[in-house]
Amino acid sequence: MKKLVQCVPNYSEGKDLEKIEKIAAPFKNNKNIKFMGCEPDADYNRTVITVIGEPEDIVAAVVESVGIATELIDMNVQKGEHLRMGATDVIPFIPIKDMTMAECVELSKIVGEKIWERFKVPVFLYEESATAPNRVSLPSIRKGEFEGMKEKLKLEEWKPDFGERAPHQTAGVTAVGGRMPLIAFNINLDTTDINIAKEISKSIRFSSGGFRFIQAGPAEIKEKGIVQVTMNIKDYKKNPIYRVFETVKMEAKRYGVNVLGSEIIGAVPMEALSDSIEYYLGLDGFKIDKIIENELLK
Repeated sequence: MKKLVQCVPNYSEGKDLEKIEKIAAPFKNNKNIKFMGCEPDADYNRTVITVIGEPEDIVAAVVESVGIATELIDMNVQKGEHLRMGATDVIPFIPIKDMTMAECVELSKIVGEKIWERFKVPVFLYEESATAPNRVSLPSIRKGEFEGMKEKLKLEEWKPDFGERAPHQTAGVTAVGGRMPLIAFNINLDTTDINIAKEISKSIRFSSGGFRFIQAGPAEIKEKGIVQVTMNIKDYKKNPIYRVFETVKMEAKRYGVNVLGSEIIGAVPMEALSDSIEYYLGLDGFKIDKIIENELLK
């Protein structure tokens, strides 16, 4: 059986479609890679690419793509709503089929080393690949963003896993790691007040006393005249989409604000959606096995 791994690299460019197409080309041009999506966001100034394939093909394509991003993206002039520290900001590897987490961790180390050797971009290993407790959480690594990395990397506890104690002058720093599937989930609020999004984010994220496995923050979407509560759901089985969504709706009422809708960035496990279908429709004893497409994929 073929081993399959998912990779979801995030790049700090969401406006220039010509650049994005070049960054995505190594994945699109490999017939052995399933190109699942490329999602640029101009407000966030960020693009998320989702691919699945055999480990060797994914490693080769992602390294090539990082090289292109390093050439095309200058973090000294890059601005957007999303926190970021590098041209290629983060590269997660997720086990899909006949892959173990240990194998994903090994892939992250291979890619991290190649990125430093070829492009001189320092790399931190995060999540399951982390080499120290302070490196497990991506927000902890990214804190200070690109502008603060020069001083941060001088601190003893922030020596990169690969590379020197100085960010690449234009491409910054990259995080690479193995992790389980997470859901990138944004909730739209009908207000322009970013402070309301900040307060609601604080109420749901684990680091501020909210739900475990939830990372959340505010974002201003000027083009639409709204703000978002933007989050990562790191374990949808422990805290499902519907629970977080309903909590945000409840908290928004405190400020006289309505939820306009939501969006999922990147791929999402079918089970995560079926849990919310069961909740909102009040289905009794509903199981994912009742979804026809799920049976076809077995």
